[in-house]
Amino acid sequence: MISKSPRSVAGQVLVFQVALVVLLVAFGVIALVLQSERDTSAEARRRSTAVAQTFAHAPGVLEALQAPDPSKILQPLTEKARRAAGVDFIVVMDTKGIRYTHPLPERIGGRFVGEIGPSLAGKVYVESVDGPLGREVQATVPIKNADGKVVALVSAGMKVKNVESQVDRQLPIILGAGAGALVLSTGVTALVGRRLRRQTHSLAPTEMTLMYEHHDTVLHSVREGVLIVAADGRVMLANDEARRLLELPPDVEGRLVSELPDLDPEMKELLTSGREASDEVHLAGERLLAVNQRPTDRKGGPKGTVVTLRDSTELQTVTGRAEMARERLRLLYDAGLRIGTTLDVLRTADELARVPVPRFADFVTVDLADAVLRGEEPAPTATDMRRAAVCGIWEDHPLSEQGRLFDYLPSTPQARGFGSGHSQLVSDLPTAAGWRVQDPERSTAIIDYGIHSLITAPIQARGVVLGIANFWRAQHHERFDEEDLSLAEELVARAAISIDNARRYTREHTLAVTLQRSLLPQAVPEQNALDIAYRYLPAQSGVGGDWFDVIPLPGSRVALAVGDVVGHGLHAAATMGRLRTAVHNFSTLDLPPDELLSHLDDLVGRIDQNEAAESAAGVVGATCLYGIYDPVTRRYVMARAGHLAPALVRPDGTVTFPDVPAGPPLGVGGMPFQTAELCLAEGTQLVLYTDGLIEDRRRDLDAGMELLRDALAGHPGRPPEETCQDVLDGLLPERPKDDVALLVARTRELPPDRIADWDVPADPAAVGEMREAVSHRLEAWGLSEFGFTMELILSELITNAIRYGAEPIHVRLIRDRKLICEVADGSSTSPHLRYAATTDEGGRGLFLVSQMAERWGTRYTPQGKVIWAEQALPEVDQQPGPTP
Repeated sequence: MISKSPRSVAGQVLVFQVALVVLLVAFGVIALVLQSERDTSAEARRRSTAVAQTFAHAPGVLEALQAPDPSKILQPLTEKARRAAGVDFIVVMDTKGIRYTHPLPERIGGRFVGEIGPSLAGKVYVESVDGPLGREVQATVPIKNADGKVVALVSAGMKVKNVESQVDRQLPIILGAGAGALVLSTGVTALVGRRLRRQTHSLAPTEMTLMYEHHDTVLHSVREGVLIVAADGRVMLANDEARRLLELPPDVEGRLVSELPDLDPEMKELLTSGREASDEVHLAGERLLAVNQRPTDRKGGPKGTVVTLRDSTELQTVTGRAEMARERLRLLYDAGLRIGTTLDVLRTADELARVPVPRFADFVTVDLADAVLRGEEPAPTATDMRRAAVCGIWEDHPLSEQGRLFDYLPSTPQARGFGSGHSQLVSDLPTAAGWRVQDPERSTAIIDYGIHSLITAPIQARGVVLGIANFWRAQHHERFDEEDLSLAEELVARAAISIDNARRYTREHTLAVTLQRSLLPQAVPEQNALDIAYRYLPAQSGVGGDWFDVIPLPGSRVALAVGDVVGHGLHAAATMGRLRTAVHNFSTLDLPPDELLSHLDDLVGRIDQNEAAESAAGVVGATCLYGIYDPVTRRYVMARAGHLAPALVRPDGTVTFPDVPAGPPLGVGGMPFQTAELCLAEGTQLVLYTDGLIEDRRRDLDAGMELLRDALAGHPGRPPEETCQDVLDGLLPERPKDDVALLVARTRELPPDRIADWDVPADPAAVGEMREAVSHRLEAWGLSEFGFTMELILSELITNAIRYGAEPIHVRLIRDRKLICEVADGSSTSPHLRYAATTDEGGRGLFLVSQMAERWGTRYTPQGKVIWAEQALPEVDQQPGPTP
């Protein structure tokens, strides 16, 4: 036996490895030195640039440059900044390069050493120059004014020797690290060589034989099958575990894999394919084997494959259970994310029905107590249950449709679950009888469809059962079991709180909407001055404070009002009701629009003062537009308090927005309100609205006004009802964010033949003449039966005007829905109704007027006052002829 000298080979390997390590370490040190120098230089450039830019944009620099002596201000600032930033100099100069500052004060006023052209063009310029401090790396940055013009320059930099000194300080560290790495790598190489010598120098044949025996022992004792298959498909080696797992015959070595009788065809195909496989699962009898296969010729060995086999039957079972648990956790996680995204009961029920399909159930139906859908408390029994949601893997299922009402019988699992609050499991629907009683025909159709099991889980929140969720399985799933019951309960529990929150919100929202609608006009009052149409749309997020009103006034006039209280909820709705009531009360005084808004402003101010501190909100942000239309004169007088101006649609279809003086919102106080007066042609449409109609997050106010103009323009003669609908369709999304009030009024003119007026001299003898004139006019109108009463009323009113008023005195008689008599005079004294004693000679005139007239009153004008009285007319005379 020829002895070999592995020691010399190991020594050569050791020397080669040491030389290689020394060379690598040397190259590494050089590279580190170069990299460190480059990084340090780059750091100097970055620091210089950053300091120059920071100082150029520092507050106060522009102001200092404009001072008579910029150096006096800037020199201490630059020195302080230079020491703080760790640079060698910061120089501020003018656009000609004359220095304002320098670390060497005697250099101030001299010309800057360096290129300033790029910086004057607005750029940052970095360079290396020979300056007053030596070789320097400097960055020059422009200083710009507010108009973007370069008004000065600032340069910051470091001396090259300081940069190089940083490299010198880092070099010992780098060399030390390289030396340490060399020593460490050399030592490791020496240890590896020593170990190699120890493992190979004294290896004898007997020891090699012993090693093989040990290898054979291990091969046949491990709990993992090993096969070696040659390139021609013959089994070269099979350990004991491989024989057991594959049930191989004793003489398997040397036989072709394709000839083994008990081997599964897929396993044969894998063993003869020669392809690589990693943890592929194959069936071998009743076992599931994890198979790995690799080629044997990767390092020049003979062609073939080596195969390892592991029995994963039990592991597969455990893995399946773990995967099922993970899937259930994912389902519960998805339920937490996808159920309860809104405060809508039906939407939440639909989300509960959709989440488990198809991962947990093939079909899901959700039945809620009908009272829950209305926001009320449910009944204690499963009666009046309405199907709120249905979801399944197919659409042609036989389950009852959404919206159907149920009265579940006591024998059904739904009734038992609702009454007890516990889930019910029906694992075999075809053999169960109690659920069939509810609807035998539909139950048969469900079984014929293939649905075989059911879980009914009560939807329970805060101790109240709100409904039931039904989970149905067909051929796509195994039958429900007890583990599925707990998962169904968990799913429903997550949804129950969301459904109850939605129910409570529905109740509160319904209460708020009911309150608000009760505070808004329920119908437009009858009058002949305007054709009225209106719309009110509550906001998506709840009720708001938008409102409108149509108020008939004496003299056939009509007041139009629209307002807005900022905010949503019950407080806004209640505040709106208070403001609307106040407008009604003030309108009975027949005040002009500006005076009415002044009174309303005072009222809002008092409301805010009287609000308790803890209830806080007040009425800040309320707006109002109030106007009065007179069909006799066709004049419209209006004033606004922080509200949007109305739109006018003229009879030819053109649209304008009149310039109405904008007063402050209600409650601000301190500013008077102003009126605007318009003369409107008959057929003009007044469009009053709140800001929710035109304002939106996706567009500004001007864009909304243009959209409103486009929706109104070009439609002469369009009825107000159609105008309302077209405006809403053109401007509002499907679910508006803010509530909207819209009022459209088309003007009418009272025909001249229904109006009579006279000027009356301040002479008591004129009373008789007026009585005769009025009598003739009533006869012409076919109202002779009202002559006596109207003559008496007119006599008393004219007599009071002559006796207590002032000239001029004017009488007007109007035939509209009522017969109206007006006596105007130039005095502002207010008449008062009193009860005269039996001995009094006068004081009974207004008492007689109040007894004979249906209504009477006084309104004040800039020229004095008007006392009016009304008498009811038969219905046949209330409506004037059609508007031409």
